[in-house]
Amino acid sequence: MPKRALKRWVIAPLLIAPLLSACSGPQIVDALTPHSGYTVTTGIPFAEDPRLLLDLYRPDRPKSGAPTVVFFYGGNWESGDRGMYRFVAQALTSRGFSVAIPDYRLYPRVRYPEFLRDSAAAVAWVRRHGAEHGAQPGPVAVMGHSAGAYNALMLAVDRRWLAEQGLDSARDLRAAVGLSGPYDFLPLQSDMLKDLFGPVERRPDTQPINHVAAPLPPLFLATGTTDETVLPRNSRNLAARVREAGGTVRTAEYQGMGHIRTVAALAAPLRWLGPVLDDVDAFLKSLPDAGS
Repeated sequence: MPKRALKRWVIAPLLIAPLLSACSGPQIVDALTPHSGYTVTTGIPFAEDPRLLLDLYRPDRPKSGAPTVVFFYGGNWESGDRGMYRFVAQALTSRGFSVAIPDYRLYPRVRYPEFLRDSAAAVAWVRRHGAEHGAQPGPVAVMGHSAGAYNALMLAVDRRWLAEQGLDSARDLRAAVGLSGPYDFLPLQSDMLKDLFGPVERRPDTQPINHVAAPLPPLFLATGTTDETVLPRNSRNLAARVREAGGTVRTAEYQGMGHIRTVAALAAPLRWLGPVLDDVDAFLKSLPDAGS
């Protein structure tokens, strides 16, 4: 076995197993993530609630015409913190993209659709003020993993939430990227999700797949073939619906990847897990240029 392959087999359990643990995984990944190649401003308020802050990363070598990416983390809408996802910002800034990572309010403090309103407020701030802080100007791209992918795709397909902020998803979004996101997940199984998304008769309104209608920004939907947390059919079904509506969607299914690995593969020490960063980069750089 080649030395590089042997090294991966040795260190993989040491890195991936802790990543599945909320206690030590993020700290290990953060310690192995480079601090160079970007400048960051942390704790920028984008709404009145004290939790609603974002970190803004600007690449040392920005790509001309590239959109700023607003990344929403996952955590089942009940956990997560923007500081845990510096590795995502490092990955994207290494390819020339400015990146904003906002917090949003979590369950049980809020329920649907308040976390979507928080997400829309973050996008609106970046759209209007990001360039003042050194981010690339113009329409933004939204991106997320798991519950964060839900937030990102709902902003892309359900125009209500950005409209509340005076924005239009077709005009103000360059694209949307979802990694292992839930987009078509009724009936709800857990008591927590039933409480989060409300009465049975209102739940169809909570599903991204039920809001697909032209015009839509271009989408990239990626999933792992062995994801048992958010089944791959979520991405497949949404992609099919987008195509039926005449939208543009690119898809990727990573063989043998589970739920966590699609985002873990963005981390500098774990990119050998799969070409997630390369695929996201290629998709975003394939977008037609847009004005400010």
